Amino acid sequence: MLIKIGKRLFNNLINKNNVVSFLAGFCLVFTYAPFSLWWMTLIIPALWFSIIDQSTVRNSTKQGFIFGLGWFCSGISWVHVSIDQYGGLPLVVSLLLMLLLCIYLALYPAVACYFSARFSSNKHLNLWLLPTFWLVSEYLRGVILTGFPWLSLGYSQIDSPLSAYAPIIGEVGITCLILVINILIFKLLYKFRQQTWLVNKLQFSSLLIIVMVTYSLEEINWVIPTNKTITTALVQANIAQDIKWSTEQAWPTMLKFLDLTHSNYDADLIIWPESAVPSSEPSVQDYLQAVNRLANVNNSAIITGILNYNDKTNEYYNALIVLGNKHIDDTQGDYFYNHKNRYYKNHLLPIGEFVPFGNLLRPLAPFFNLPQSSFSRGPYVQANLIANGLNILPLICFEIAFPRQLSANLTTKTDLLLTVSNDAWFGNSHGPHQHLEIARMRALEFGRPLLRSTNNGITAVIDHQGKIVKSIPQFEEAVLKTKINLVSGVTPYSQFGGVLNWLIPLTLLLINILISKLKRNQNL
Repeated sequence: MLIKIGKRLFNNLINKNNVVSFLAGFCLVFTYAPFSLWWMTLIIPALWFSIIDQSTVRNSTKQGFIFGLGWFCSGISWVHVSIDQYGGLPLVVSLLLMLLLCIYLALYPAVACYFSARFSSNKHLNLWLLPTFWLVSEYLRGVILTGFPWLSLGYSQIDSPLSAYAPIIGEVGITCLILVINILIFKLLYKFRQQTWLVNKLQFSSLLIIVMVTYSLEEINWVIPTNKTITTALVQANIAQDIKWSTEQAWPTMLKFLDLTHSNYDADLIIWPESAVPSSEPSVQDYLQAVNRLANVNNSAIITGILNYNDKTNEYYNALIVLGNKHIDDTQGDYFYNHKNRYYKNHLLPIGEFVPFGNLLRPLAPFFNLPQSSFSRGPYVQANLIANGLNILPLICFEIAFPRQLSANLTTKTDLLLTVSNDAWFGNSHGPHQHLEIARMRALEFGRPLLRSTNNGITAVIDHQGKIVKSIPQFEEAVLKTKINLVSGVTPYSQFGGVLNWLIPLTLLLINILISKLKRNQNL
């Protein structure tokens, strides 16, 4: 009996449809950085649609889950680097944790497929409902349990012609557009003989219109460079993660940042990465005051990552502070402890910066007691940093993946976007490359130059079109010094992104509702 059950389960797992769904999801990793084979995103879903089109509610949900499992097993494999190297867990346990994370994330495409079949008129998956429910599921993935919106399909298009849509409908809208294009391709290739001449003509015309609009949008400049150019210097000290929080290495690390900065004080803006100063702010006031004086003497400003500890409330904050800055006409003025010209990270990383159900999980393994895993949240909306007369919108590490947070903090005066990170946790994996790809999309969506400063790479300066102006490879000790043009103007997405990126899916949903009503009336 057990042998028969085992054979049945095995045969069910390795049937053709399951294998195709898993491999289709698995191969999506090659569409993202560092591989950047963006054109595969316009083929893989169309192939997968041949498996799920008109499938039952149960089978649609199953195939959506298997597709998602392949997608995330390959796409976020970099997470295992931090769990394996710094988690203090046996290999089997760390792999099991990774599998559980991938299973959880695979539930979201499964949910999208479930509702696309459940709400179709014949209770079989309707591909034209999928873009709407896919975006709903992706929204939920970005908010539930603080959100993990990594690997959204639109990021794969940062170097493709479809990136021209980003300043209008954002990455979310591009994700929807990818699904629409794949549905049209699938219908024309797989359903051509089953459809009427008129339907085929409409589908081909729609695909042609998308192509024509794409290349037309490339000619539009939503924002334009001004005459103002600034010099930036981004310091990448390449501090190994296993010594970063060592007490004995605190002063050598801080002196190293000073040494790397020494010949770059002629820059208007100097950026040190996340937690560049590996001590709490109150405990290194002498050091910070010395750096502040050096910046002031050289008419420069330094933005650095640091930890701040409030001894009155026993709260830790992952912070960015501005040093120097004395000559600006601003009430925030020069540096002093707890001045207002600072930023506290709001969107904390689960496990890494806070532990859900900490009382239960912390005793289980060192993985749940990583350094600085008990941070408090800063406000969701905070004032831009002011440095050398520039208005800078900062985000720390994981926060760059949340465009709504960026939008909430963007003002008409914002000159630059800034993200700092410490991707040393993820070693030589594709995680840091995907992180940079996400940052590039934010710059393009909001039409502002973006500075990305990291501990060990990839440090980069990105222009308002999402193009990398200059970068430092991973695992190099260097300073990225370059000039960048400031810009004027705003993108439609920066003003109306919350509405525009839902325009396509809601339109498709409305069309489906109207078609369903017409069919019912004809049957009557």
